[in-house]
Order: sequence, then C-alpha cells, then structure tokens
Amino acid sequence: MDRRNFLTGAAAVVGGTVAFTPLRAPAANADAASSRLALPVPPQPTAFGATGRDFPKVCGNLGNQNHSTQRTIDRGNVRHLGGAWHVNLEGGSTSGRSQQSTIVAQDGVLYVQTAQQNVFAVDGRTGEAKWKTNVGSQQTNMRGVGLGEGLVFTTSGSNIVYALDQKTGAVVWQRELLVAGEGDPNCDPQEGQCGGNRGGLAGAIVYFDGLIYVGTEGSTAGARGRAYALNARTGEIAWTFWGPPGPGEYGNDTWEGDTWKTGGVVCWIHPAIDPELGLVYWTFGNPYPRTNGSTRGGTNLFANCLVAIDAKTGERRWHFQSVHHDIWDFDNVMAPVLIDLKIGHRKRKVVVYGSKVGMFYILDRETGKGVHGITERPVPQEPRQKTWPTQPFPGGEPFVHQSPSFHDTTRPVPYYPTGEIFTPFWDDATILFPGAGGGADWSYMSFSPHTGFVYVGYGLVNSSYSNTNGGRVNTARPLGEYFSGGIVAVDPRTNKPVWRKEGEWSLAHGNGILTTAGRVMFQGGPDGVLHAMDDATGRDLWSWQCGAGVHTSPISYEIDGEQYVAVFAGGSWLPYPDIPKGDHLWAFKLHGKVAPAPAPTPPSKRNQIRTAAVAGADANNTITLGRIWNSAAGAPGDAENTVAQNAMSPQNMTVPVGTEVTFVNPSGNEHSHGAASFFEHVFNSGRLKPGESYRHTFTKRGEYFYNDPVFPQSTGKIVVQ
Repeated sequence: MDRRNFLTGAAAVVGGTVAFTPLRAPAANADAASSRLALPVPPQPTAFGATGRDFPKVCGNLGNQNHSTQRTIDRGNVRHLGGAWHVNLEGGSTSGRSQQSTIVAQDGVLYVQTAQQNVFAVDGRTGEAKWKTNVGSQQTNMRGVGLGEGLVFTTSGSNIVYALDQKTGAVVWQRELLVAGEGDPNCDPQEGQCGGNRGGLAGAIVYFDGLIYVGTEGSTAGARGRAYALNARTGEIAWTFWGPPGPGEYGNDTWEGDTWKTGGVVCWIHPAIDPELGLVYWTFGNPYPRTNGSTRGGTNLFANCLVAIDAKTGERRWHFQSVHHDIWDFDNVMAPVLIDLKIGHRKRKVVVYGSKVGMFYILDRETGKGVHGITERPVPQEPRQKTWPTQPFPGGEPFVHQSPSFHDTTRPVPYYPTGEIFTPFWDDATILFPGAGGGADWSYMSFSPHTGFVYVGYGLVNSSYSNTNGGRVNTARPLGEYFSGGIVAVDPRTNKPVWRKEGEWSLAHGNGILTTAGRVMFQGGPDGVLHAMDDATGRDLWSWQCGAGVHTSPISYEIDGEQYVAVFAGGSWLPYPDIPKGDHLWAFKLHGKVAPAPAPTPPSKRNQIRTAAVAGADANNTITLGRIWNSAAGAPGDAENTVAQNAMSPQNMTVPVGTEVTFVNPSGNEHSHGAASFFEHVFNSGRLKPGESYRHTFTKRGEYFYNDPVFPQSTGKIVVQ
C-alpha cells in the first residue's frame, strides 16, 4: 500500500502530526451481546476464595480472576458514582516514580504500597491513614502486598521481605533475599548470583496456607531468576525454584555451556494457586541476552514458561514453554488466570496464560496440555541467532494481529525491514508486532462468570529488534511511531475474541480490569481516566479523572452494606515516558460528593524524541547526517555513526516558519545518508553521498519527524514554530 494513501483512510494530518482514527468494533445492543455470551459457566472453586466484602489479594482471589461479587453498583446506576474520598499518599508528590501497587482490602481497611517505599493502611470509609510504615529508600517496582495470619507482607528495594503487624504496621520480621550462594550448591558466593547480576524482588506477594510466594526481576541485566516460598510466620525460605536450572536439574541441558548462570528467566509477576491440586502456577520471563541468542543455544528452559510447581515442596509438576529460544522479548509474564469451564459437555479446569504474543495458551491445570490443541509450526530461521525451528501456536485465534498493519498505530516507520511474529533478525533493526510491550504485556486480566469472557487490555505498539553488538538498537520502539491500544473480550471455550474496543491509549502495562456481579467492568488509562463499561459490549457508562495515569487494577469492597470502588493512580513509564505521575488514592460510591481531579497533561501519543531542543540559528539551520550532536561543544560530533538512534546533529531542532533547513552528509562520512519526512511526507532528500546536501523550506507550523533511508533507526525531529 502506498504510504500516502493511508492518510486518506485511518489517519489525517492535523497541525503537522497524524491523528489516527481508532478501529472500533461495532457496538452491540445488550440483547445481541447476551445471545453470544460464553455461558453456561460452572461454579468456580470455593477454594480460590471470595471477593465480596473484601478484596484480599491482588487480582482478588487465588485464581487471579479479578472479579468482585459485589452487585449494588450496576449498569443502571453506575453513572451516579462520585468520589467518596480522595487522598494524596505522598503529600501530592509528582516525583516521576512509577506507582504500580494494586490495593487490597480486608475488613474495611485498604492496604497499598508506594514507590517511595511506604506501606499504608487506610480506612476504607474515610481515607484516613491508620498507619504508615517505611521499608527503605531504594526505589523498585511495588505491585501489591499480601495478607495472611494477621500480617501484611511487602518487599523493599533493598531485596528485603517484611512482615508487618496488620493492626499497627510494626515490623514483625524481615528477611533479606537474593544473597550470594543462597540455597544452591552450584552457586559460587564469590560470583554473586551464579555469575549474573543480583537482580531484585518483584511482583505482588501471595499468601496461601502458611507460605508466602515472592518473585524476582532483573533479566535485562543477566540476573538468574528464582521463585521463593517463605514461611509466613518466620520468613525462613521453604523452597527456591530457579528459572534457569543448574547442573543435574531438569532443563539444564537446554542451555549452551554455562549460559544458565546469567540466563535471566525471572518471575516478576505474582502466581496463581489451585488449593485443590496443591499447585502454584508461575510465569517466567525471557532469557538473557534478550535479543541476541548467538551464545545461548537451546530452548532455554524455563524461559518463557508457565511452570506448575508443588505449593509445599517447590518441585516442578509440569511446564509449558510458549516461545522457544526467545530473541524477541516475548516473555509472556502475566498473572495467569484459573477458571473452571464447561466445554461441550465436559467440565475442564484450565489456566489462561500468554500476553505479549497476542494470543492465549489455555492449558489443562493438571497436565499442562493445550485444551484447544497446540501446534508446533515452522518459523523463519537465522543460524547466527541459533533460532529454534518451530514455535507453538494454540488453537483458536490471536486477540490482536501478529504483524505491523497500515490500518492502526502499528503502521511501521518507513525504511525499516518488517516482519510478522517470530521473524528473526541480526544486524538490521527490524520492526515486528506484537512488540516487546505486547500484545497485552502485564496488565491484569479479568474473568467474569456472568459473561464467561476473559478480558484484557492490549497495546498497539511496535518494537524494532536487532542484536546488541556494537551499540545497535535493542527492542527500542522506533522514534516517531504512534501508540494506541484497546480492550478485548475472549471466549475461553474457543480461545477466540468475541469483541474488541480500540481506543487512543495503550492499555498493556498494569492497566488491569475489574469485573463485578453488577455487570460493570472498570479500567484506567495512562491519561488518568478511569472508565466503567458494560461487560457484555464494552460500551462506556461512566468516566472519572483521577489526576495521574492509572497503571494498577481497580478493586471493589463493602462497608456496612455499601459498595465502594477504589483505585491507586500514580502513573508509570511504559510505553509512554511522559505518563502523568502522582500519588492519588481514590474511593468511589454512589452519589459520592468529591469532585474529579484536574486533568493532567496527557502523554504524547507518538514516541517522542526527548533530547533537548537546539535552536536552528545555533546550528546554522543545518542538520548534519550520520553524526551525534556534541551538546558541550554545540556542534556535530567528529565520527560517523551508523547504528545509533540519534545520529542526526542536532536530533531535535526548532525553527520559525519560513526557515530553510539544510541537510548535509559531510564529506568525512563513509556512507550515503538521507532525511525523509514521515508519516507526513513533507520532504525527502533521497540518498546523499558524502559531501552532498539538500534544502527544504518549512512553510507550516508543526512537528516533523524524519529518518535516514539508509540507516532508518537514526531519527530526527524539526519543530516549526
């Protein structure tokens, strides 16, 4: 398709940028939607726990169903929701910290963490803090506390697990984890974590039957991942499950040489638990190095795996690997959801797994076998990457497309090589979708027994992949590309999407979904807006400005027969670095009187160039191609660069309307370079040999992105004022 023709369809030029029109599924009326609900749904296991008056863990129950049995707030009255109360947990801080802690609620008290390393107990009726406990100063991702045995369990940025008294917040015990040599005779204490980076603790804590379950992060730095079970009363380690197995352990032979020592494979999101089967279902991330598989031949277990682990002993019962020898950052780390389904005339106990690849793997909880079948399909190969010859595809359909499209924001930036899912690469940065941010990435899913649907938020965001040699682009999102996303409802009986609603924001990074027995679903976005929707159709019913990006899951709880909905809105950093930050803890009830927050500046919907702008007059209104700007000298660098994203000097330049800008390939460069405007196609220098130049006069205000047709990852921006 001609790229210019695209602008007449799904996009239009507005003020020098492209405004995309989201592709939305037709809105269904309630009767039509009800006729295609995924019913009947058998009763869900009582052992998963209830989410009625309380919401006692992140994602609600042990099955991570993210569903509340509360029904007072329904599709008919949700428009009357108002603020019950609002507090700023950190005094109104907008420090830029990423707030990802989902609230849990028990006996009318809300428990939540902040990235500032504080744990709060808050009165669910008034918003008054009952206690606050600081657990350190080293920032890390805080995604939710665990509750059990009268204790509140939290991690800290110093890799310490704390047990706090639930009534007072006093520290009852603490346990440092990720210490050298810990629990593994194969680990040399002199080498830190078996030769890798120490990593950190991650994910919400889960309590079950006397144990707490704690995960880890750090695969991008070569940490060797592990999953922990600790004694809830003492903090003693009950067992450790290693992501990359050591010598003599099942799966060690799937790693080339000693690459398991720095293999990554971290479990950075909390697990699900089936008490009846005695199994913990934990998802493990990608291997290290992320996009260079040349040194770590093999399938690299337990990377990109869902592992069913004995809850008491830590022994592997079964595993399923969704991506073999991953080089695409398709780690599929998400909170798996456990559901009992009726498929045909048979009741099936399933676990729903998968996110970044844009498709669900629906597996039998007892055996790990695909309920809808799993087919190993041949995929393109790159011997230098030691790619695996096949990849597993589940029965059913993907919930997003699996290659860049000219019909939405996955439209690829020009001149890059592009490919569909599992396309290999080497030196050249190659655009693929789904990218490193999904698909669905780590947003918490919801399962509603009233519709039978599984709901998930997703992002329409490309990645450009290359190996990491010589400073090449590594899973970078191409500068200048657009971001958007949506919500999809999937029928787990068929593993096929039922409806989708595409919108203006990516909803793949912590934007969890809550469904309720009142037939309302709630989800927040990067712009700070919390939405209530009809669970049968996705139709918007109510919205509220929370004051900062919502990258946590809403919850529901009850006090004295009155239903509340609560959410923590503090912002995050993916995929938009400029998501508005804050510390807003909100509770809502019918006819609440507290007004919405002022709307913050929303994120840019385009992957911005964020280097400091240089006035055109200070650069002689000249862009030097293939060179990196020396900000100290206020001049282009001396050396040609063909692999960086910022080899335009200056990369970000502002000029008045009517300015003529010169693009020059200096004679000292070895290669041809160029400057081509996208997606507006306002100018195109073609290929300029060393010593050649091109001029263009800017007659309209706007923001103009351009890249190098020869080395397309190198991208610049001119802002005409």
